[in-house]
Amino acid sequence: MKSIAALILLCLLSFAGFAQVTIYANQVGFDTKGPKIAVIGVDHEFTGKTTFNLVNTENNKTEFTSALSKSESIDEWTPGKTYYRADFSVFQKTGKYSLSIKINGKSYTSYPFKIEEDALAKLTISSIIHYYNKQRANTPQELAADAHMHMIGSDKTVDMRGGWADASGDVSKYFSHLAYANFMSPQQTPLVVWSMVSASEAIPGLLTKWHIKDSLDNEALYGADYMMRALSKDDYFYMIIFSYFNKDPNARRIVGLHANSVTTDEYQCAFREGGGMAIAALARISQWKKNGDFTSQQYLDGAKRAFAHLLKYNTKYDDDGKENIIDDYCALTAATELWIATDEPLYRDEARKRAQNLNKRMSPEGYFIANDANSPYWHASDAGLPVVALSRYLTKEKDAALREAVLTTIKKALDYNLAVTNKVSNPFGYARQSFLYKGQVKDGFFIPHDNETGWWWQGEDARLGSLATAALVGGKLVYPAKGNWGVKAPLADYASQQLSWILGCNPYSMCFMYGFGKNNVPYMHSNFGHGSEVGGVSNGITGKEGNGDGSGIDFKTEDKGNEWRWTEEWIPHAAWFLQAIAATAEKISER
Repeated sequence: MKSIAALILLCLLSFAGFAQVTIYANQVGFDTKGPKIAVIGVDHEFTGKTTFNLVNTENNKTEFTSALSKSESIDEWTPGKTYYRADFSVFQKTGKYSLSIKINGKSYTSYPFKIEEDALAKLTISSIIHYYNKQRANTPQELAADAHMHMIGSDKTVDMRGGWADASGDVSKYFSHLAYANFMSPQQTPLVVWSMVSASEAIPGLLTKWHIKDSLDNEALYGADYMMRALSKDDYFYMIIFSYFNKDPNARRIVGLHANSVTTDEYQCAFREGGGMAIAALARISQWKKNGDFTSQQYLDGAKRAFAHLLKYNTKYDDDGKENIIDDYCALTAATELWIATDEPLYRDEARKRAQNLNKRMSPEGYFIANDANSPYWHASDAGLPVVALSRYLTKEKDAALREAVLTTIKKALDYNLAVTNKVSNPFGYARQSFLYKGQVKDGFFIPHDNETGWWWQGEDARLGSLATAALVGGKLVYPAKGNWGVKAPLADYASQQLSWILGCNPYSMCFMYGFGKNNVPYMHSNFGHGSEVGGVSNGITGKEGNGDGSGIDFKTEDKGNEWRWTEEWIPHAAWFLQAIAATAEKISER
């Protein structure tokens, strides 16, 4: 009976969003000074002008009325369905509201949401900190095993205490887990630390006002301490502690990974395999002059050691022996942070070299080239990182000609993101991309399922957060504006719709930040009590299962053990969301 009930629930989730009239809206909140866009879905196109109302839920009074946009459709997802945007960006009054629309005498109302200054940052950051704190690998079982962690195929042990469990269904700890795929390596634990430091430095006044800055800083220091333990005496970082999905903590090993969880002794991190972002995070946090289990000087010295090592051995650790765009933007971030921390010419020159590499990778179309040939850069979780890395570099670079070249690259990249996203009818504003599929460049909503990994595809909420961050951080440099989070309106709308998609404005009306909104994914259990946590962000929506090019749309809460593709929380999702919402709240004076 339980399985039948679950199947019915799944069907309701799959099709409730496609009922006669449905309001899709961010189920958490909107910033007073940012865009505010919801989507109305109907089975039949409205005739004539149709309006929507914004209703104050405290007194049930309508405080704003406006017309819906022109009709749109997404035949690839929902043939025959018609959508309208409800844009209430001009409304800035603080309060708790719901969106309402009356059709044929019947009223339809959204789940309530808040409008207030810096809403997303204020409402969610404390929970994001809570999420990471609960993901700490600090249970007695983990600490005992990690203190004497074996390297694969060896009796040698290393102290690898600390870090965070990677996902709500996986207590392994990763710097990166797809190194063998070369072009898909995600940044994991090191990205989390760098994101925390970035957010803390972007909005220190607000974090202090909300009494959460110390908590965020302490979590970042905790992550830095783990990365120091992961730095070997030979100056490379150990990439992975793998659980083998075994409940026994002593079964875990320091490993490298190939497809289908095949473990190897290739556990040394290249720049693109977590090494670059680890160096960046350690160098950046060293400037706080705060100590965790290690001192701030040790953080900096560790970053310098690791950088010097990878200058010699990076291509040895790259699985195909060649650097690509991921090496470039990760090494750029590492060199930039070391340049900021030390002001030494070595790091300046390396940062400039990597920035110029990214400039050269910019295609006439506006997307980056990932390889040495013709493959557009796309990424399942870090798509915005090239622009974010270049933007961070510009905080230090003062040479006018070099700055202008990088600003041109950032501008082209952001222009492309807007152009490819708006190239088709796209009422939700979901960030589209270009990729090479069967030898041809193709545009699409979701990442291709037939890719270099051979098996890995999942929801892309980290990708959306990274692109929202890029739009705001890069946009403030090349398209500055008053209001709209400091960027021109199209970029602000783009960033806002990625965040709203995560928070419920999507075709399944699913809020992917656990513990927020009306609809969440089912709770996921994990070893050592690490399962789903409030403030964690799940993978999210994908292209249709079975479509190699990622076309169509899919979301499942049960799939014979494969539901993790949609429902599992993963630490990069919350890290990128944190960076994005910090960028929405950042005041130029605090930069």
